[in-house]
Amino acid sequence: MTLLLQTPTPPLPPETHVTLGGSLNDAAAAIIVLAVLCTVGMLLWPLVRALARRLESGGRNAQLQGEVDALRDRLQQLEQSQARVTELEERLDFTERLLAQSREPDRLGAEEGRRA
Repeated sequence: MTLLLQTPTPPLPPETHVTLGGSLNDAAAAIIVLAVLCTVGMLLWPLVRALARRLESGGRNAQLQGEVDALRDRLQQLEQSQARVTELEERLDFTERLLAQSREPDRLGAEEGRRA
């Protein structure tokens, strides 16, 4: 077992400056401050960029809204055109069926004439 003995320290004169853990010179303090600032800057940079983008987009908002409105108008026109194409397809199918029905009796009569 080890016994540690503490010896009392004599009192220091009033002019003495006591530091714990050593002293930092000016260069080391500047490097530490710079490192802390760089770290904080790197951590906050994405937030600053996002805020800047949001502030910038205020002027473009009207332009983007105009483009969105133009695209909506084009989409509505396209939907109307698709409805017209669908209607034309139905009319064409109806017309083809009518023409096919009008030709079938001729074929039936021609086939009966051949059999006789």
